Amino acid sequence: MNRSNKSHRQRALVIFAPLWTVAVVALTAFLVKYKPDKYWLGAILGAMLYLSGFIFAITLGGSIDSKRNNKKNKGPMLTGVMYEKMNSLNEPALLCDSSYKIIWANRFIQNAVQGGVIGTSVHLLFDYNIKDGEIGKRPVDTVVPFKGKDYIVVEDPIRDGDKSYYLLTLRDTTELLALKQKMKDEEKIVSYIIVDNLEDLLQFEQERYRSAANRVEEYIREWAQSVGGLVKEYERDKYIFIFEAQYLEKFLADKFDILDKIREIRVGSGNIPVTVSIGVAKTMGTMAERESAAHVALDMALQRGGDQAVVKFDDRIEFFGGRTNAVQRRTKVRARVVANELVSLMAKAGNVIIMGHKFPDYDAFGASIGVARLAKLCGVKFNIVTNFKSVNIKKCIPFFENDPTYKGVFVDGAKGLDLVRSDTLLVVVDVNNDEMFESQDIARSVNDIVIIDHHRKTAEFKKQPLISYIEPSSSSASELVTEILEQALPVSTLQTNEANMLYAGIVLDTKQFSKGTGTKTYAAAMYLRDNNATYESVQSLFKKSVKDYKQEAQFGGKLEPYRNCMVIAYNEHGTDENSDRISASRVADELLMLEGIAASFALVKVGNVVHISARSNGTINVQLILEGLNGGGRFDAAGAQVKDTISSTLIRLKASIDAYINPDA
Repeated sequence: MNRSNKSHRQRALVIFAPLWTVAVVALTAFLVKYKPDKYWLGAILGAMLYLSGFIFAITLGGSIDSKRNNKKNKGPMLTGVMYEKMNSLNEPALLCDSSYKIIWANRFIQNAVQGGVIGTSVHLLFDYNIKDGEIGKRPVDTVVPFKGKDYIVVEDPIRDGDKSYYLLTLRDTTELLALKQKMKDEEKIVSYIIVDNLEDLLQFEQERYRSAANRVEEYIREWAQSVGGLVKEYERDKYIFIFEAQYLEKFLADKFDILDKIREIRVGSGNIPVTVSIGVAKTMGTMAERESAAHVALDMALQRGGDQAVVKFDDRIEFFGGRTNAVQRRTKVRARVVANELVSLMAKAGNVIIMGHKFPDYDAFGASIGVARLAKLCGVKFNIVTNFKSVNIKKCIPFFENDPTYKGVFVDGAKGLDLVRSDTLLVVVDVNNDEMFESQDIARSVNDIVIIDHHRKTAEFKKQPLISYIEPSSSSASELVTEILEQALPVSTLQTNEANMLYAGIVLDTKQFSKGTGTKTYAAAMYLRDNNATYESVQSLFKKSVKDYKQEAQFGGKLEPYRNCMVIAYNEHGTDENSDRISASRVADELLMLEGIAASFALVKVGNVVHISARSNGTINVQLILEGLNGGGRFDAAGAQVKDTISSTLIRLKASIDAYINPDA
């Protein structure tokens, strides 16, 4: 054993034994010389002196060892003033080793815990894990409960040779956390409420309009008063609603039941329900930034067809409602405004690129042709990006083969990307989801984008468009573009082949004017007919080939009724993505004609992707159903692509249908 490791008793004996021996020898020699007759007395005194010295050394060394052992029991490197300070703290403090075993705890913990804690695990006191080498990396706001209060743990690592110890001090943050929660609950949330369709429903019945508007306002004010909120009408049928954040959870849990309550108000000869759109912002930032975010949420609610609430969080967007079909507006004011803005942008652009969605149909192609005519009017160079392999495009191109206006206009995605300039204007039609653009590369490369679409918006744009003309109440993108052309083009400027292609787009999406039509749809069709469009001219586009007939027949033996009012058909052996998608959409249309069927779904698997086409008679929102599978579309027509098997996709589809039918289940 090294000298440094010897006990203090041993050290005392080594030091004092020689000194006492010398003292005893000196005393004995003195007595022998000067008191020879009493030398025995010297021997007795010497022995007594030696014995007392030995006892003194043992006692002194033992005292030192005892003090040292006491200090050891207080914990490694926790001695003296530090020990007294930590032990007198009026908050929990403890010392543990790398295996979470407590080797010391101050009076606060000892008094708070019945029984000893020394030798037990930290986990028995509170849920807290310590990992060697990660001290200081734990978030500073890590909160642990202890004896009915909340604490933040302050970590201090202690090294003793090759051993690791951790001194944990718990700071009481109960009141601070309660104050933070109170501030969070009382944080003000800005929202906007707009009555969607009342003005259009009662355009010529002002007396009934005021009565219905008063009922709507009464419901909105009762709703606001139930949470102590502030609601003000800033324009006719438009309200701003400010409330505390603590009540948002209630609104979310109730799925904004104010939508259902207002929907009970029926007006007009058709007993049509009144609907409202709500935009709510639960975001960080100033009040001005929250107000702007609430406007974005409201715009999304309107672009999705209204009758719904959209809640915008910092990291996500949630949707509620949307169970009624959008009412088509009679006014063309919006179309005139968009036409003027679009013409102005085209006139300033260096060139215009136009494109629709992947797997283009007649509506996407027809709308693209209409935008191209507008670009021609502005005298700007234009190109249409399309997929030449598409079955639909192969049928459409012959309409323009002999037209010099369109020579070299049609290009693929790669060629279109080469045409992008710093002043290029991109116009996207019949789609608002950038993942479904014909060319995402072009969309990412350009600075200026315009969106014209009739599908409900499903997410925020990655790049904010200069014009976002999204009208879910319209039958088709071709209808929207026709309205714009009607406002912008001089009389008899639209060519016959262009009018026919726009007409084909409307015919396709309205199923030959049998669904989704309104007064504006027929007005657009009349404008196209005035420009020499005829159904006979586009009839060839809708004829089936023998191959089409066979592909549709593949769905015949795989029909599955569901929920008494729906039917699902599927084909597990698709071979051609373009033609099989078209077959699925046609099958979904035909299934909707079955007696008692309100919604139909056709699934086809091509490669590792299942394509879904959904149709509705207007009583079921198939868009909401397919949003559960990351799809989208319109109230009565939607689609989705799922990378999975048919069986797994069927399970997911049925689950989404169930969630739509019973949202509270």
